[in-house]
Amino acid sequence: MAFLWNDATVRQALGMRVDLAQDGVEYGGVSTDSRSVSEGDVYVALVGDRFDGHDFVADAFSKGAAAAVVSRPAAGDPAGRLYPVDDTLVALGRLAAWRRQKLDAPVVAITGSSGKTTTKEMTAAALSETYRVHATTGNLNNRIGMPLTLLATPEDVEAVVLELGTNEPGEIATLVQVARPDIAVITTVGESHLEKLGSLEGVLSEKLDILRGMVDGGRCVVGDEPSVLADRAHAICSTVKVVGWSERVDVDARAGNAEVDVFGRYSFDWRGQRVTAPMAGRHAVSNALLALTVADLLDVAPKDAVRGLGSARMGSMRGEFQRIGDLTLIVDCYNANPQSVRASLDVLEDQAMTGRKVAILGSMLELGDAGPELHADVFADAVARDIDIIVAIGAFADAATRAGFRDDRVVSGDDWQAAYPALIERLEGGEVVLLKASRGIALEKILPRLHADFGTTVEPVED
Repeated sequence: MAFLWNDATVRQALGMRVDLAQDGVEYGGVSTDSRSVSEGDVYVALVGDRFDGHDFVADAFSKGAAAAVVSRPAAGDPAGRLYPVDDTLVALGRLAAWRRQKLDAPVVAITGSSGKTTTKEMTAAALSETYRVHATTGNLNNRIGMPLTLLATPEDVEAVVLELGTNEPGEIATLVQVARPDIAVITTVGESHLEKLGSLEGVLSEKLDILRGMVDGGRCVVGDEPSVLADRAHAICSTVKVVGWSERVDVDARAGNAEVDVFGRYSFDWRGQRVTAPMAGRHAVSNALLALTVADLLDVAPKDAVRGLGSARMGSMRGEFQRIGDLTLIVDCYNANPQSVRASLDVLEDQAMTGRKVAILGSMLELGDAGPELHADVFADAVARDIDIIVAIGAFADAATRAGFRDDRVVSGDDWQAAYPALIERLEGGEVVLLKASRGIALEKILPRLHADFGTTVEPVED
């Protein structure tokens, strides 16, 4: 039976009295944006730090909304049905949970300190040769984006792939109550969002909540780093697949005969198929294996899973190769934590192209009190590597100063603009340049300056 929103189902989802439902009142969908609401939608008036959706309820009705979910009186003169609730964000989750309950398709949910968006893209691609897949767009993985992804699920869907993110205790538990996955994936656990999660143990406990919230009989897939992740997963799940490079991984979930090309991109054997990871780096192999393992659990033939994986397209600024003049850039500045910075440095070191190697490292945010020590550790790791120039920006510049580091290889500055003149003096052309920083640093803004100084075109690198 086709899924339908009507007065009764909205009331059921929100925990309201169903005996008051009016027959014949049907809705087209659920929206949280008064600017793009469709005819017949239920508009949910969310409240944020810089906006209040209740100010736009009348606008939503004027554009065709048939009802609104509100937690206080709305501005203007609402001309449609209102569903009063205590918290509209909680109500959005309840509506999404109702939609999830009515789905006749497996749901895969993915979280992790690093690699969750790329693993989500790879998983959707690996399933796509066999299933009609609906997946999270970009990284809409929070208490708004993830429910909206579920609410937008098409009627003919055959598999759903969701990304779940967190930066505070309890967020994964809240999201997984909505998603109720059949398969839960944890890519890896590292020092991320320590400002609110407190410690590596805090991060681990938060991520493990995705396993605790699966449907009965759900299956777990986890990476092999850190080693405690697999141990803790086994304590929660009766069925766990461990994926990665180490001796801890399951025999049928490892990369055989791995080889790396001049761009640091790996090929390997899996289930009788030769696989090429969709992006560079050893971590990309782990992400690809996670995706292929999920496909295998959902009975996708190995050749179809590998063919689908080959169509995966990573988002911008996630290990993206570009060429500016004769510079080759690895633009990996969508986000950063100690684990992901080290993975990006691995990619830079793996480049076998001629030319010097340059790492431009911007601050890793949301690390709380551990930030100075973690920046110092990662900076020390960077200078110990075979990298010709290191540009230390923000907290990395502070780390270099505290270490009393004196080396012609290191350029530092409070921000990239301050460090840029000294960097330009050292660049000769032909270098491979890594850009790595947290999203809030917006390190990609250096690209127009490099473009002005080194080339007239910006082109993706064909590998």
